[in-house]
Amino acid sequence: MRKKIILILVCSAAGLFIFISMALSGADNKKKEDLYRQIELFSDTLTIVQSEYVDETKPKDLIYGALKGMLGSLDMHSQFMDPDAYNELKVDTKGKFGGLGIEVTMKDGLLTVITPIEDTPAWRAGIKPLDKIIKINNDITRDMTLSDAVKKMRGKPGEAVTLTILREAESKTLEFKIIRDIIKIKDVKEAKIINDGIGYIRLNEFREDTAKNINAALNALTKEKMNALILDLRNNPGGLLEIAVEVAGKFIPKGKLVVYTKSRKEQQDLQFFSDSNQPILDLPMVVLINEGSASGSEIVAAALQDYKRAIIMGKKSFGKGSVQTVIPLGDGSALKLTTSKYFAPKGAEIHGKGVVPDIVVEDAKADPDPAKDANPQEVSKDAEIKGPESDIQVMRAVDLLKAAKFYKGS
Repeated sequence: MRKKIILILVCSAAGLFIFISMALSGADNKKKEDLYRQIELFSDTLTIVQSEYVDETKPKDLIYGALKGMLGSLDMHSQFMDPDAYNELKVDTKGKFGGLGIEVTMKDGLLTVITPIEDTPAWRAGIKPLDKIIKINNDITRDMTLSDAVKKMRGKPGEAVTLTILREAESKTLEFKIIRDIIKIKDVKEAKIINDGIGYIRLNEFREDTAKNINAALNALTKEKMNALILDLRNNPGGLLEIAVEVAGKFIPKGKLVVYTKSRKEQQDLQFFSDSNQPILDLPMVVLINEGSASGSEIVAAALQDYKRAIIMGKKSFGKGSVQTVIPLGDGSALKLTTSKYFAPKGAEIHGKGVVPDIVVEDAKADPDPAKDANPQEVSKDAEIKGPESDIQVMRAVDLLKAAKFYKGS
């Protein structure tokens, strides 16, 4: 019976790799021969593990483990998802779930915060972009997959999760006890006139209704005599690519290249163009970004920067500019595979590099407070009551737009 299982396992693995190799119709014979040799090595290893490992192993566990290792060796975003992990991914698309409110990725082998989502437990607790999560409760994260880490942070609302954070900027570790809650994501966080006709829109994420919502915000601000705009993309982790393209297209002429992708196969390369029939072209703009701005927000910032349509201000963005394609498999599992990378209109690569602001403005530094240092969860309480008018980066943008209006008027 064991020999039959081994034979089935080896045949299944060989069949998988042979299928892949057949798809590589353009590969030369030498590459194919090398692939077949590696298949033989793989099948030999499976046979040895099945027959010699100290404990009996399940074929499914071995194949899943091999697939996780294969995808994990490619880059920080590619991964094999078992059926549970794939179902967990589907939850993300609903915009409402029980958790902490943190966008995370794997960076340099460490579980890294892209950004805390505003008005969520993580944001209120004081989690910051680029924080390294080294423990979730008592579990060390170094050997965790991204999906396993997300699964541990999600769960029943009202329950506590303890995160141990390495904050490299402060050269210390911090511990946060955060209570899970239902996470509801609101794309347009704020839209108002803040000073002398200067409008302010805070965009948290690019979701299905974002284009409609930002249109409504722009129309409302126009009725209030808006004469300049600050578009705040700080801590915006991205979202839907086509929505980011649509938002960028509201501020540049129709038919302009917004972003393009490059993959291994030229026929899979894509270009995305602005398509607004009534773009806003004469409104002075500043776009705010920081290290929590990623993916879709980087696409918008890079396009407006390349066309000199807006001044980009703040701190360098995260640098998440790759495209992952989710490919379902027959047993309910899936591959999440990086298939291409984003490039700005003038050709700058976004992935791993980020968008560099035209004007660098650091975050406001609060006065030292020993009580807050002792309890990191007090840090962000001031942020809950402060509006954009007390934000140093926003006010620098206001000053810049006022100066631009002054010189234009003269």
